[in-house]
Amino acid sequence: MQQHLKFYIGGEWVDTAATATIDVVNPSTEETFAQISNGSAADVDKAVAAARAAFPSFSETTKQERLDLLGSILGVFAQRKGDVADAISSEMGAPKWLAHAAQAPSGRGHFKKTMDVLEGYDFEFMQGNVMMRKEPVGVCGFITPWNWPINQIA
Repeated sequence: MQQHLKFYIGGEWVDTAATATIDVVNPSTEETFAQISNGSAADVDKAVAAARAAFPSFSETTKQERLDLLGSILGVFAQRKGDVADAISSEMGAPKWLAHAAQAPSGRGHFKKTMDVLEGYDFEFMQGNVMMRKEPVGVCGFITPWNWPINQIA
């Protein structure tokens, strides 16, 4: 059985504050195939603190640096597309052909579209005689549905 008991926080895999775990069941076989850590409020606080610490420097990155980062993500995604599809199939019980043919590849499309939008996005522009500048304002947290998982991540 797979064990995924760490969280990726602050650029590294770290132990969780809580020791409780959750069994992950493949709905198509009804078999437990993995265990994951059950996060706690302390884990959320640690992740938010890491995001806040990273915000000042990341908020000043250039458009090109962000495009390069997204390109790097796309490169790794391409290398691991099969792993992503297998995980989607196991976690959701989706047919393997669907996970490989549609669900995992949709993530690539979302990242690519993000890059396309970013390439043409104007963070500064004149509105009349006023310079408008769009800039990051802080850390955000989201709760998302998990029906096409890679869509929410992307």
